[in-house]
Amino acid sequence: VNKEEFTPEARRNNPNLMVDAYYQSAQTLNILRAFSTGGFADISRLQAWNLDFVETTPEGSRYRELAAKVDESLRFMKAIGIDTSSPEFTTVDFYVAHECLLLPYEQALTRQDSTTGKWYDCSAHMVWVGERTRDLDSAHLEFCRGVGNPLGVKISDKCTPDELLSTINTMNPQNIPGKITIIVRMGAEKLRKNLPELIRAVQREGKAVVWISDPVHGNTRVTKSGYKTRDFDNVRAELTAFFDVHDEMGSHPGGMHLEMTGEDVTECTGGVSGVDDDTLKDRYITACDPRLNGSQALELAFLVAERMRERTGLPPI
Repeated sequence: VNKEEFTPEARRNNPNLMVDAYYQSAQTLNILRAFSTGGFADISRLQAWNLDFVETTPEGSRYRELAAKVDESLRFMKAIGIDTSSPEFTTVDFYVAHECLLLPYEQALTRQDSTTGKWYDCSAHMVWVGERTRDLDSAHLEFCRGVGNPLGVKISDKCTPDELLSTINTMNPQNIPGKITIIVRMGAEKLRKNLPELIRAVQREGKAVVWISDPVHGNTRVTKSGYKTRDFDNVRAELTAFFDVHDEMGSHPGGMHLEMTGEDVTECTGGVSGVDDDTLKDRYITACDPRLNGSQALELAFLVAERMRERTGLPPI
């Protein structure tokens, strides 16, 4: 909507920037489609997916060990006659999502399916409503309830069970499984206190929802030097709490929402990368929110993998 320079002129809203963002997004999706179907996603290339700067970290070593196990399994499958060059092994399906924030943008990209008569927001596969725009009488909920896309809504510790149920009924009145995702962003301690009663209310009413953890947005702080950052330990603690609560409630942790990059940035403190308040300035390049770098994201990925293996009774990686 506006440019990042800290001047009145740059911060004035400019709809042409939204058009530029659309074209950049379309180009990015075309590149991802080419990668996902052109051989880059081939699971036999697992060793090549690692990033150079992650190679020297403990998590990088764990990744290489895991990749070696996958390579061994692939060789065994080839030996018994399984074709590992088939699309199931060489390509992936991927989907995109973003926050339904600027309604004129979303409305401009909404189309009616000529075969079913249903309306879809074609700006993304899935759109979600944010914590600040999810009021029950808001235009954002009204817009989302009219499209056939999978939908999401972000909630914080401010959300009550009754409010959540009303939101679910508004966005998914037919209780279609997979239609609505609840994205939880609270901070670890508030999540342990507040999430159980929300899950309990959803279970009691028989509502079909997918639960996703957003462990980054509830853990943002500003350093003494003015940098907006997130502490990796707090991010990890909230994700751990998310799994713990679902284990206790007998519900399913359905996903994770992160802000991350493959670049070797210094925007979030902590983790195996060793970033602290003093080194944030070294490679702090975000124009908005601080992102996890590759090694921090990989550390979280292993945490999730271990917890999911525990839930299915498998031994640690």
